[in-house]
Amino acid sequence: MAQTREMVGGIETLEAALAFLEACMDAETFGKLKQIKTETAVITIANAAKLCTPEAIFINTGNEEDKAFVRKGALDAEEEASLPMPNHSIHYDLKDEQGRITDRTFYLAEPDEKVSSLANRIDRSEGLEDVKSKMAGIMKGMTMIVGLYMRGPVGAFASNPSLQITSSFYVSHSAEMLYRNRFYEFDAEVERLGYFYTNLHSQGLNRTEDLPDARVYMDRHDQTTYSINCTYAGNTLLMKKGNHRFSVDKAVKNRGNELSEHMFITGIEGPESRVTWFAGAAPSGCGKTTTAMAGHHFVGDDLAQMWIAEDGTVRSINPEAGIFGIVEDVNWEGDPGLMPLLREEKTEVIWSNVLIDEEGQPQWTGNGDAPFKKGKNFQGAWEPGMVDEKGGAVPPSHPNARATLRASALANYAPASEDPNGVETSVITYSGRDADTMPPVWVAKNSDHGVAIGACIVSAATATEVGASGVKRAPWANAPFIPGALGEYMDAQFKFWGNTHIADGKRPLMAGLNYFLTHEARGGESKALLGEKRDVKVWLGWLERRFHGEVGAIETPIGFIPEYEDLKQLFAEILDKPYTKDLYNKQFSIYVENIVSRIDLQAKAYGKEEEIPSRFFEVLAEQREGLLAAKASFGPVVNPAEFKARNAA
Repeated sequence: MAQTREMVGGIETLEAALAFLEACMDAETFGKLKQIKTETAVITIANAAKLCTPEAIFINTGNEEDKAFVRKGALDAEEEASLPMPNHSIHYDLKDEQGRITDRTFYLAEPDEKVSSLANRIDRSEGLEDVKSKMAGIMKGMTMIVGLYMRGPVGAFASNPSLQITSSFYVSHSAEMLYRNRFYEFDAEVERLGYFYTNLHSQGLNRTEDLPDARVYMDRHDQTTYSINCTYAGNTLLMKKGNHRFSVDKAVKNRGNELSEHMFITGIEGPESRVTWFAGAAPSGCGKTTTAMAGHHFVGDDLAQMWIAEDGTVRSINPEAGIFGIVEDVNWEGDPGLMPLLREEKTEVIWSNVLIDEEGQPQWTGNGDAPFKKGKNFQGAWEPGMVDEKGGAVPPSHPNARATLRASALANYAPASEDPNGVETSVITYSGRDADTMPPVWVAKNSDHGVAIGACIVSAATATEVGASGVKRAPWANAPFIPGALGEYMDAQFKFWGNTHIADGKRPLMAGLNYFLTHEARGGESKALLGEKRDVKVWLGWLERRFHGEVGAIETPIGFIPEYEDLKQLFAEILDKPYTKDLYNKQFSIYVENIVSRIDLQAKAYGKEEEIPSRFFEVLAEQREGLLAAKASFGPVVNPAEFKARNAA
């Protein structure tokens, strides 16, 4: 295979690579290395070692002995510490690196290369020189750990072979839980697919004073990601969002045939145990894991690779095999499927940036437990009532605190997760963190309107990004991971969802979800949610039945909303609780001025972008015109009955 790579260590041939590595390795390790037949991978490993100068190199084949070595290495290096619960450990990132360092994350780009307006760019030659400078000798005294992985099931159309090289045993341990170590299948998969991704990381000396020099660089030409002086998994576990970016690039180039999305995948059971597969986008911290867990058959909670199969169905796979999930507000009431794994001796868990109390118990904000006792958290020793240097309360756990575990441990884990054919995907959802504008669920009138729902996600900034604040646009919840021009990505969305190769009756339903509507936004005084977290099961249940044509809907300018009687029945069946007409009207009345303002915001923002498809602006104009006509007839707040009466007239 003739895939090129930047020779950051100056080694250009297989012969030179093998000679250099044999001198660096013991016989057993070199024996493992010689089993790798992908020449470019061997040369890449040699260049990484030549540049970073580790004391030792370890090849992780993914067998039980190697996995045990990695787990022990994380403890010995004090990157993790054991907890009283067997197979549970705690990892703390640097205090000032508790999320993605978006301000120090760059695409390496040639002068004439288009890069997303929502991303940072640096001249490719300048960036590569910085990589060579900052990574020279960065692994001195450390072990370089090499792993060969698959992002997705072996044999799947949209899976990605991925080479990981790191000096962090914690990162390698996390990779073993989140991805598929396929050392023995790697060469055949590279031969089948024609490429592989490369990821080179070192935490360096793991010091706060080095964070100004921390960098994440993504080289789209070589499909290589470099991470320097970082510890947070979102910056270091580069098979996740780093390789996701390359997969987005790949999908845009193969426009209309595949997508790479920031989406959960879950199966919802309908009448007579029918399973309908959903995929849904939401920015980090906006309920993606909760929604995935609300399904009866869990495939994934964060990423989805999608394509149109020969039979005209849309298929989806999860490139990951585990969960790296935010734990804030995860509790027994809202997350009964996840909590047993976090609180009982059921599976291996790596905790990050939570409070470990004096009994060695992980604690986090919103877990529903009794008041927390003192212990250690992301910033050091902690006790109730602590304040920071600005007088603000120090929370027991960081808002971006996480738990890492294997998806196969979940009671609702779907064996279909490892099917290379993927799951037939029938419903697509988009959601953000919207307190005052959109209803809890609505269905797009057609695929073009569905693309507009994804393009118009708005979300409050979350703790997943260092230094972010306020409300911002979050297109498709994928914006931080779109390498190229936003107009090209949107065009790929229109071409995929509108593709005529999708068979009749198989075209997915596209919908919006909003879990964050508040009482205050609908005439009340409380900022509490208008409804409950678990109500998502009803919204998903309604969408499942809507796809199969078993429930009606009321047409509005933004799309179709549920009928009250259908929701009342579903609340009783699914949650065994009443659902009042008053709550329905508060949740599903259309507040025209709020939505028109949102449309105007989006039209203005996208108007500044290059080559945005004209169809997008046409959809916004259609919705705006329809909303203003409804306002002229009924006033600024239009309830579902008024739309229903108008439609019947």
